[in-house]
Amino acid sequence: MKIPDNSIVFATVDLEIPFFDVDSMGITWHGNYIKYFEIARCALLKKIDYDYIAMLDSGYGWPVVDMRVKYIKPTEFKQQIVVAAFLIEYENRLKLEYLISDKNTNAKLTTGYSIQVAVDLETKEMCFSSPDILLHKLQKFL
Repeated sequence: MKIPDNSIVFATVDLEIPFFDVDSMGITWHGNYIKYFEIARCALLKKIDYDYIAMLDSGYGWPVVDMRVKYIKPTEFKQQIVVAAFLIEYENRLKLEYLISDKNTNAKLTTGYSIQVAVDLETKEMCFSSPDILLHKLQKFL
């Protein structure tokens, strides 16, 4: 796995494609890749000690405002994959890039990104810079 040069911190998760994620052709339904990204994103947020519970406790929500998926090769039932999430931006928004690869061959299967912004849960207003709590959590990775 090639780690992007601009990655601040990353996390990986190993998954096996379950039967309920595939269509009648045995190929993973396209919407499930977002779920795989989310699993890796949760692992990354846990690694920086700012998971969704910590976000809520700090008074901020972080909705996804943009996302892209590029399907390169399909995944199939029982295939072993590695899903990596890389934190690329954090000052004004969270931008994570994703890579799904075959665990056995390391072949690149899917790439993508997501962008999240901080929203003050009390005022419901979008923040134009990341809250200090996130910057504090990232200090050990910078």
